[in-house]
Amino acid sequence: MAFESGDKAKAYWSENVRLMLILLSVWFVVSFGCGILFVDELNSIRMGGFKLGFWFAQQGSIYVFVCLIFIYVWLMNKLDAKYGVREE
Repeated sequence: MAFESGDKAKAYWSENVRLMLILLSVWFVVSFGCGILFVDELNSIRMGGFKLGFWFAQQGSIYVFVCLIFIYVWLMNKLDAKYGVREE
């Protein structure tokens, strides 16, 4: 990966870190928030016969994690194209 200038490399990594912090925040809210903090409120809703708080703690957070991986790949491909460092 070769950048045209040091400023472009710095901007690229700045955007990359910002993207990772956003996605990690979503990961934290879903896993810790929905699985632990908001479980009592979510348990009043049922999904597939199970309480929603239990579902998030056991399965929902895994689905969100997998989706976050695909979102990260998609956004990084766009970022690579923006800075001209896309792998062909």
